[in-house]
Amino acid sequence: SKSKGTGYRITRKREEKKKPGKKGRETHLSANACLMPICQLHGAAVTTVEGIGNTKTRLHPVQERIAKAHGSQCGFCTPGMVMSMYTLLRNKPKPSMEDITEALGGNMLTHTHSVIHTCKTHTIYIYVCGKVELFRKEDLLPLDPTQDLIFPPELIRMAESPEQTTQKFHGERMTWISPITLDELVQLKTQYPQAPVVMGNTNVGLDIKFKGVLHPIIISPTRVRELFGVEQRPEGVCIGAGCSLSTVQSVLERCVCSLPAEHTQTYAALLGQLRHVGGQQIRNVATLGGNVASAYPNSDLNPILAAGRCSLLLQTKGDGKRRVPLDKDFFVGFRKTTLRPDELVLSVFIPISRKGEVVRAFRHAPRKTNALPTVTTGMRVWFHDGSDVVREMSVYYGGVGACTFCAERTSQQVTGRPWNEATLNEAYRVLVDEVTLGVSAPGGQVVFRRSLTLSLFFRFYLHVLQYLKDMPLPCVIGPGYQEFQDAVEVRSAQDPVGQPVPHSSALTHATGEAVYCDDIPHMNREVFLSLVTSTKAHAKIIHIDVSRALDMPGVVDVITAKDIPGQKFQSFTGINEEVLVEEEVTCVGQIICAVVADTKQHGKLAAAALKVTYEDLPDRIFTTEEAVEQCSFYAPQRTLQRGDIHMAFQEAEHIYEGEIRVGGQEHFYMETQSMLVIPAREQKEVKVYLSTQHPTCAQMSVAETLGIPANRVSCHVKRVGGAFGGKITKASILACITAVAAWKTERPVRCVLERGEDMLITGGRHPVLGKYKVGFMNDGKIIAADVHYFVNAGNTPDESVLVVEKMLVQLDNAYNIPNLRGQSVACKTNLPSSTAFRGFGVPQSMVVIENMIHDVAMTLGRPIKEMNLYKGLSRTHYKMEFDPENLHCCWVECKKRSELGRRRPAVAEFNRRNRWKKRGIAMVPIKYGVGFGHSFLQQAAALVHIYKDGSVLVSHGGIEMGQGLHTKVQQVVSRELNIPLSLIHISETCTSAVPNTNPTAASFGTDANGMAVWDACQTLYKRLEPVRKKDPSGTWKSWIATAFQERISLSATGFYRGHELSMDWQKQEGRPYTYFTYAVCCSEVELDCLTGEYRTVRADIVVDIGKSINPAIDIGQIKGAFMQGLGLYTMEELKFSPSGSLHTRGPGQYKIPAVCDVPLQFNVYLLPGSQNPFAIYSSKGIGEPIVFLGSSVFFAMKEAITAARTDVGLSGPFPLRTPATPEHACLACNTHFNQMVRHKFVLLYQDVKCVLVKD
Repeated sequence: SKSKGTGYRITRKREEKKKPGKKGRETHLSANACLMPICQLHGAAVTTVEGIGNTKTRLHPVQERIAKAHGSQCGFCTPGMVMSMYTLLRNKPKPSMEDITEALGGNMLTHTHSVIHTCKTHTIYIYVCGKVELFRKEDLLPLDPTQDLIFPPELIRMAESPEQTTQKFHGERMTWISPITLDELVQLKTQYPQAPVVMGNTNVGLDIKFKGVLHPIIISPTRVRELFGVEQRPEGVCIGAGCSLSTVQSVLERCVCSLPAEHTQTYAALLGQLRHVGGQQIRNVATLGGNVASAYPNSDLNPILAAGRCSLLLQTKGDGKRRVPLDKDFFVGFRKTTLRPDELVLSVFIPISRKGEVVRAFRHAPRKTNALPTVTTGMRVWFHDGSDVVREMSVYYGGVGACTFCAERTSQQVTGRPWNEATLNEAYRVLVDEVTLGVSAPGGQVVFRRSLTLSLFFRFYLHVLQYLKDMPLPCVIGPGYQEFQDAVEVRSAQDPVGQPVPHSSALTHATGEAVYCDDIPHMNREVFLSLVTSTKAHAKIIHIDVSRALDMPGVVDVITAKDIPGQKFQSFTGINEEVLVEEEVTCVGQIICAVVADTKQHGKLAAAALKVTYEDLPDRIFTTEEAVEQCSFYAPQRTLQRGDIHMAFQEAEHIYEGEIRVGGQEHFYMETQSMLVIPAREQKEVKVYLSTQHPTCAQMSVAETLGIPANRVSCHVKRVGGAFGGKITKASILACITAVAAWKTERPVRCVLERGEDMLITGGRHPVLGKYKVGFMNDGKIIAADVHYFVNAGNTPDESVLVVEKMLVQLDNAYNIPNLRGQSVACKTNLPSSTAFRGFGVPQSMVVIENMIHDVAMTLGRPIKEMNLYKGLSRTHYKMEFDPENLHCCWVECKKRSELGRRRPAVAEFNRRNRWKKRGIAMVPIKYGVGFGHSFLQQAAALVHIYKDGSVLVSHGGIEMGQGLHTKVQQVVSRELNIPLSLIHISETCTSAVPNTNPTAASFGTDANGMAVWDACQTLYKRLEPVRKKDPSGTWKSWIATAFQERISLSATGFYRGHELSMDWQKQEGRPYTYFTYAVCCSEVELDCLTGEYRTVRADIVVDIGKSINPAIDIGQIKGAFMQGLGLYTMEELKFSPSGSLHTRGPGQYKIPAVCDVPLQFNVYLLPGSQNPFAIYSSKGIGEPIVFLGSSVFFAMKEAITAARTDVGLSGPFPLRTPATPEHACLACNTHFNQMVRHKFVLLYQDVKCVLVKD
């Protein structure tokens, strides 16, 4: 596919003949486009998403189904999903759900559940959703393999030709050599011993791309047949080092099926690990030999290969071949083995297991699939015949040292002893001493990792004893259920409002034809912008040396603050923020200058060569505690209060104080920050094409930075590949820098951030420390609460002051607390500035309150939520009147739909019967105010043209970023003009067509822009009324033709003024919203107490969104928001170094939810009968509210942890931060293994202290 986000391409290879007269066969592989070297594709047929179908000729069934079955949102990741499914169907036309889940495992997206159900149309499942079907399977194109592309005959002839020659590809700094014989490969490795051998490029490619590693020579032996042989012998199987992990998986599966079970222990253990190594796209190219030779300390495979008595066949030019065991002596240090520089791995021999031998592998990772493990292990025990006495044992760990670690002393302790609990206890004492991770060990998580070594050893013990009667969760995601009401008012047969109309761009998403910013063709004389960012958290800039950068090939110029012709700062909330830093940097990642070069690669190399000299400044601040201690805040600090909390605390029968830390979150939009600025040749005009939620903000910022009027700057946005709030202020700053480069060079300038740059520079959701004091009665009624929010705003104010205000306004959530005070402050720190994120502070604010409610319930030992909900006509803590009737309806309906009354006792019974696995169930409500809270931000405008042929062109101020705004606007136009959707088109959002737009955010895009378009359509429809009356039997086209002849204007503007909103912080009252969106979610999880891993068993969501304009799009938004919230509260952890540098700069370190994290049963219900007079067609905003409902999984986890803590004699509230990663969940369970490791650390600290005192 195009190189979009998680784009993939199909590689189809024709394998060489194995025997005379026997034809080769085709293999179909999906692969990561960003990792597949073009040099390696010689002889392969590459099929991109554009190649399997398009809207101009014909669609492939995969493309059609993912579009019509609502599997596409922003569309940036859709081509990758299409190609993953296409490959699967080429290999297996009738896949199972396990096959589909595995095929999609390497794709990153938030609306995973919708995509899964789309792909289920290729199986026996039928997707029916309540009273109305979201789509009809019968209307979809059938899969016809005879219509698929054939393998090119010329490539067949090439593969079968005996004349194969060595290939060499020469670049500016690198030479790629592809030999064809083993002798030639050995000769090359002797000649270039330091040259890496590249097969799948999953290791070297990442080093080159992200670490800037340079290899002058690369050897790629993908055509050396000896590296791909597979030989099955009586004593085991020999697999060529060049075989991909997918091939290894297939070979082992055949072995397991054909051999007796007692001989397949090692094979089965390897298969269990292989299913979790990367995604399918990675396993298709990564090789067995590469995995062994790279010797990563946390390798999935090396521990089990070593424990399983495997060996390697090696070859050099001088010494010939030799076989070495893959054991403790093979791994000698970090990514170091006993392999000599000129030595090659030819094959790996994996022996069969022997009678009485048990082999098992375990792993723990931040995410179940497609994630590098935290700790991995391979264990083997061999018993004497007919005995439980251990004859031989082997235990290897990954992730607990610089290399694969052999627990030799532990194995010796067990050998010769019976396999029982006494032996196990002795082994624990040895193992806890043998694994010596220091306090400052690389990778952190020391207590957790050491606990895992014990937990996984115990799990192996149970496996061998077969004591663990495990009832595993099904790995197949259930069909789920969605229910919504029919449209109440249907004006005509073609009226689309209330119908599940597919996303207007879904087909072009699925075919790769959808144009994103970086898809705009390169222009004449275009150059690329690369940013230079600070490496210090707080320092004075002494000197910027640009000489080396300017001397490098392809460099055009270096842009600094001195080049800015206009305003050198931007202000988003009244406090200035530098566009380019001149004197003092205040965080790692702050933009200092930029390099302009002819290519992205040249710009990147020059930016790395540019030298900035710093002088460190004191008093770096990274945490909220440090900010509070040094009074480092942004003004103003806010307080919101009702009632008398001091008197209420005196009357309360119980008082409890607690706190919770809420971690930040990366936006991880699929399309990174992208822009193209084109200077005009006259009148100082500038065209800006960019990926932003707020084109007017970018327009004004660019104009101010260049010192020109705003009418000279036009901003254009076709669509955005995901944003979530992260493309407002940051996109504007980057557009300013790019515009300065275009202004100075007088050339078009393109800037597209790489993922690591984007994560470093742009910031994310605000981390929050929430502290609370709560007063309550014996019956559970809360009468007082005092809540403090300390928000880590980062090094610039951005929109943080507005965030802390909204946190206080939404403080109460759905709970009526008569005496309530909230205080919030934005802390100024030396981390990259936090910015807007879906929910705008509300997910952090509400989880603090929900945690407070949970603590009260735990203190009293009974549920208290329902009694504290708003009931009857109510007032918020800022004196806004509202009716919570629909909140109550959602609560009752969710209890009914989720079968809470039946399932809660079932969870308790499960926990009583299981020691090491626990379940928890929790129900969470939300009352979410929709809109911006300021009247001027509520307005919107639109422009509607009707052309003489009857077609309609619509322009409005909203941005399409996957939420279906354009689709809903088209539905509005269709209804109001009474014309089919096929006549309506929305080209782009442009400041030249619709000026003074507001950001598309706050779940208000359809409310505002829909009403503006409605207003324009009303004007046009009234203008056409005389024409319709004259010719009532005419057609739309005839009416338009007549109107043109009669000189009736067929163009109209529309405007929506919005409601009067305000918030008076002095009077502590206001009306910041016109209405609330209500929802309730019930989630159940199953937690592994030994590792902290969990799985969401079921989630039921009931949402009041009024009358849905498009239920298919709204349900997709609900599911996507829930999954993003699940990531916020349980998975996505940002990690910084002690010097303030962000460690988690890409998908390798930062994990968002994937297919494996979707609830096994996921049900969504739209509350019927709801009315909302404040929004178009009685609909409600839905983009943001459901994010918070992901916390239901967090609180279900707390319930499961509570059950685990009860088993060790602990009770009452306990701290658990978000995200509740497996590390935090495992340590919170406080198992015996956690206690052993903690005790060991206490002794270690005491020893260190004694030494220090003695010295």
